[in-house]
Amino acid sequence: MSVVIIGGNDCMVCKYKEICKSYNYKPKVFTHMKGSFKDKIGNPDLMVLFTSTASHKMVKCALTEAKKQKSTIERCHTSSATALKNILEKHTA
Repeated sequence: MSVVIIGGNDCMVCKYKEICKSYNYKPKVFTHMKGSFKDKIGNPDLMVLFTSTASHKMVKCALTEAKKQKSTIERCHTSSATALKNILEKHTA
């Protein structure tokens, strides 16, 4: 299972990856929008959008790609480790 995390805090990237791996997800984390962002997203099983820390342009691009790939989308206003754990628990069960 793969997960793409859009937004979040730079200092939490390692923690996000660690949490995802503990739930047997292969993570990709994008805290900022760079050049070929939409090409790097791929075809994830789950996309987590931390809406408070992601730009509108980044969210719009991610949603467009997720809909093309028919990925599951979860939006969360907070970008905490606990919020990510709750999302992953919900989708693992």
